Amino acid sequence: MHAPTLPLIRRPAMLAALLVAAAGTGTILGALFFQYVVGLAPCPLCLEQRLFYYAAIPLALVTALAAWCEAPRWLIATGLAIVALIMLGGAALALYHAGVEWKWWEGPQDCSGPLNPLGSRGLLDQLQDIRIVRCDEAPWRFLGLSLAGYNVLISLALALVAASGIWAMRQPSRV
Repeated sequence: MHAPTLPLIRRPAMLAALLVAAAGTGTILGALFFQYVVGLAPCPLCLEQRLFYYAAIPLALVTALAAWCEAPRWLIATGLAIVALIMLGGAALALYHAGVEWKWWEGPQDCSGPLNPLGSRGLLDQLQDIRIVRCDEAPWRFLGLSLAGYNVLISLALALVAASGIWAMRQPSRV
């Protein structure tokens, strides 16, 4: 008895979806490593960038499962397209964050720019013990890129992988 063979036309889509899920999971694990092992606390923009992965990873897994179960091609292509769009959105936010770090534009008031006085002295005394993680300061760089800069590259690459899965499905089957 032979195991069912996935049609050749669906293999690239399934592989693309699995690659996005695996690389996305690796990226999140890397961010958690920098946070909990290295000790780099994430700023609000860093945390927002993770949301794109939290959406794309499960959708990529569902898309891979759909390809494996031989779901209609349009459904698999739609899943990959949504994953690609999510990752492009993540790349856009990461690019915005990198620009804030390079001072190309201003970031959100809650994590960049001057802090406004709050008035009550008791509250000000309490705030002196709190460390605010700033979005406009990159605490770590490698080869000139911050974590936000690397996230731009990773997100774009994952969007490209998802798009390549769609493109491969359009090609005639070579059986």
